[in-house]
Amino acid sequence: MQSILIIEDEKDIAELERDYLEISGFPSDIAATGEEGLKLAAANSYSLILLDLMLPGIDGFDLCEKLREMLDVPILMVTARKEDIDKIRGFGRGADDYIVKPFNPNELVARVKAHITRYARLTKQDKKPNEIHHKNLTIDQASRRVFIDNEERIFTAKEYDLLYFLASHPNIVFTKEHLFEQIWGYDAMGDNTTVTVHIRKIREKIEADASLPQFIETVWGVGYRFQG
Repeated sequence: MQSILIIEDEKDIAELERDYLEISGFPSDIAATGEEGLKLAAANSYSLILLDLMLPGIDGFDLCEKLREMLDVPILMVTARKEDIDKIRGFGRGADDYIVKPFNPNELVARVKAHITRYARLTKQDKKPNEIHHKNLTIDQASRRVFIDNEERIFTAKEYDLLYFLASHPNIVFTKEHLFEQIWGYDAMGDNTTVTVHIRKIREKIEADASLPQFIETVWGVGYRFQG
């Protein structure tokens, strides 16, 4: 059964979320603090986590990062803060979506259902072995197509080759020289700035905010790494 963890210190809001979710068929647990939320997340299997940003103790952004290190389930941030920078920070820490208080409970339930359905589809057991799935990114080697949230992004041949190479070797740092030789070849015309330009174009297509990349990380003075 698909269950939800609600991490929210405002009792009325937490109970409202729980009531609407349980009416919709999602049993839900409530944690009033970040510490309690971490314990419940570690001890149980949840299909999605609703996370308030303004919590006592552990900051909501830090808590999101800790949860993401532990779990690979959707995290939906719920907060009264409306600033875009907060949304960007949340996505950068591993959140999958963001809803602002006051919210329509029916919209909240709809978003929960959508994320659980998408997560189940992306992680189903019969997925093709020649596909790479990471967060909301899908790379299909057979068709050489790239998707973000199931929406196709159009890539040039070299952009695709570079992204696929990095994603196929997660958490490994490659120098610009190595990437240029690997993708363009030893005898190709051009230089290492070609790699930088292509990385920028790739980020513009797959990142929610290209200035705060969550997929391809710049390792200053060395090169690039796909964060797997």
